[in-house]
Amino acid sequence: MNLPDFTALLLTFKLALITVVVLLVLGIPFAWVISRYKGALKPFIEAVIALPLVLPPTVLGFYLLIAFSPNSTLGSLWITMVGDQFVFNFAGILIGSIIYSTPFVLQPLIAAFEQQGEQTLQTTKTLGIPLFKGVLIFLLPSIKPAIITAATLGFAHTLGEFGLILMIGGNIPGETQVVSIALFNYVEMLDYESAHMLAGTLLLISFITLSLLYKFNKHNFRIGRFPVSSGNSKTGRYEK
Repeated sequence: MNLPDFTALLLTFKLALITVVVLLVLGIPFAWVISRYKGALKPFIEAVIALPLVLPPTVLGFYLLIAFSPNSTLGSLWITMVGDQFVFNFAGILIGSIIYSTPFVLQPLIAAFEQQGEQTLQTTKTLGIPLFKGVLIFLLPSIKPAIITAATLGFAHTLGEFGLILMIGGNIPGETQVVSIALFNYVEMLDYESAHMLAGTLLLISFITLSLLYKFNKHNFRIGRFPVSSGNSKTGRYEK
């Protein structure tokens, strides 16, 4: 693997890591609020969260380009804050990546809060524990498997992003050229040996990431399944 490939790999890891950190910091309190909200707008909010799952990346990229165009209010504000236009830079692809990976992080968190949150907080309330302390000390540790899963899925999904990144960031080595775009370049040049090397590396990393997820969460969590309280207040155990 040559130096440009390592550069693309490091940029991809940087993008995935920052994306996951931002989504967890913003997503955990947001997921908590959505899990407790029972209003008529909840299905529409959940639909907006899930949109990136069904929308082609190019559609999302197109509307981001329109929203952040230099002539728009949002685009002008972006240039004022960042000092550069939205397209063809790392900050732009980061925003796109955060939006595109949102459902992979938020959905496990919302489901975990819905199943664990109310009962945990009722217990802490009965014990006279303040809400903030109850959330921090009892609720968040109880959904640790969901947090791990959300972070892992968000990270793994960001590693494979292509269409959205290419549309917003282009193909600038060291700035916006992530692994998937570098791989596309090799295929276009018919350099299949380099393409195999890069694709195999990404495949191996993704496989190890998901294997670790299943290994560490196998006793109390599976994707799409969250631990539900058995109602045994004496043992405090959970059953699937």
